Amino acid sequence: MKSIKGGKLKLVQAALRLITESRSLTSLGLRELAREAGLNPNTFYRHFSSLDEFGLQVLTFVAEDMKAEVRKLRQMAASSEQATSGTVSFVYHYFLANPAAITVAVRELHGPSALLRRALENQLDASAREMAEDIIERNLVPVVPPETIHEISRMTIRYILFRSMDYIDKPEQREIIKRETELFINRQFRGAMLDGLTDSEAQKLLTKKNH
Repeated sequence: MKSIKGGKLKLVQAALRLITESRSLTSLGLRELAREAGLNPNTFYRHFSSLDEFGLQVLTFVAEDMKAEVRKLRQMAASSEQATSGTVSFVYHYFLANPAAITVAVRELHGPSALLRRALENQLDASAREMAEDIIERNLVPVVPPETIHEISRMTIRYILFRSMDYIDKPEQREIIKRETELFINRQFRGAMLDGLTDSEAQKLLTKKNH
């Protein structure tokens, strides 16, 4: 991520190293953060006015670090299935390589800071909106209304967020989890495509598929 650098970046990276299954973002102390970052504790307040502001920067760092690549994959996809497969693979591998990122996201979504909860909800909504815009722009599910695409995108982003924890914690099930995630997303869009057909059109499609 190129938007932050220097001491600010060192503090954010230090927080992601310190976060574990038993440590939350809001539980980190300033001295501990500064020591991990190799900075003087007073440096913190030269970059951030509060822990909440710092938390917002950490969440933004995580979101922006993956956003550009995910959008690129969707915009290059020739079909909704290809977009789904590419996105799911990238996101799960990203969180596997950066487990603190998903730990922060899941924990702070239900954490003690109302500011961070709202910020994370806003980031999830923004990711869902971008997903829907890419699908609509590429015309990947042409018979599905835009409002339905946005609705499915919101469900998808939250589904992937929580399944990422399973993907990290259950190495023996990773391929299964990946397939289940792709199936979940594709079924949502296929069902929505059927909703856009008349009863006779849907019946013809099902009959053709069964033959």
